[in-house]
Amino acid sequence: MVVTAHPLATQAGVDILKQGGNAIDAAVAVAFALEVVLPDAGNIGGGGFIVHRTAGGEVTALDYREAAPAAATHDMFVDSTGNPTEKSLAGHLASGVPGSVAGLYEAWKKYGSLPWAAVIAPAIRLAQGHVVDSARSRDIASDRPLLARFPASRAQFLVHDSAPPPGTMWRQPDLARTLQLISDSGPDVFYRGQIADLIVAEMQRGGGLITKDDLRNYRAKWRTPVRLSYRGHTIYSMPPPSSGGVTMGEILNILEGYDTLPAFGTTAYVHLVTEAMRRAFIDRNRPRRRRLRPRAATASRCRRRTTRSWTRRATRPP
Repeated sequence: MVVTAHPLATQAGVDILKQGGNAIDAAVAVAFALEVVLPDAGNIGGGGFIVHRTAGGEVTALDYREAAPAAATHDMFVDSTGNPTEKSLAGHLASGVPGSVAGLYEAWKKYGSLPWAAVIAPAIRLAQGHVVDSARSRDIASDRPLLARFPASRAQFLVHDSAPPPGTMWRQPDLARTLQLISDSGPDVFYRGQIADLIVAEMQRGGGLITKDDLRNYRAKWRTPVRLSYRGHTIYSMPPPSSGGVTMGEILNILEGYDTLPAFGTTAYVHLVTEAMRRAFIDRNRPRRRRLRPRAATASRCRRRTTRSWTRRATRPP
């Protein structure tokens, strides 16, 4: 089974499975395909996480989130009074060191079965031309003010100063060339070669911080998954820096404190789940005195919040 946010990306994953590829082959193909057809959901300028379970039961977690450039500072996104600015939302300064290409290659290298070029081929074909659907056309139109700010995005996404209408055969030749370089040379061309040079030149032009050293030093990291227990079931999820596993663990621990849950879909059920989620996300978003904490402290806090005894104390009425 392949499930994605866009039918063309889903088909790319299905095609890889039909060629004899495994789940990681399909996941990598989907990620690159989404870069072409729905970059909101996957893009080579960003990063992500993978939690993977082998047929033998081995569970691993791969962290390839973006990293802050070495020149980034604590207060770079606040003004002189300490209030947040929009600098962290869009533009060159908002960009982190991309992790997607390194992470997807690392996952494929460890678990993939098809050739690297085979899993990128569907994305290259889509970049050479695919039909824009109504949802994608609407997305581009809604982002028009932002896309119009930058010459490259304006030229690619706003031909004739507007979003491509549904049914348009849309071609992205620059992206196709970029994907072909990654297909031919792997992540080296992205982090040390021709693409890296282009990224750094654009950063320098637009006032960004990413340097060749930042790109050269980027590494995806294998981490120990968060292991949760819920009513006799074992659940594995992503550990920090993702907040998802710890937050989900706290929600499930709260719910498991009830012997029985209200019927699914009832008002009582929705209320209970909403309140469990609300408390977990309050903890997730609670301001910290120190923004950067030792890894050992983070791991300890993660283990504590995924235990039922901690959750019972944390949610006990006053």
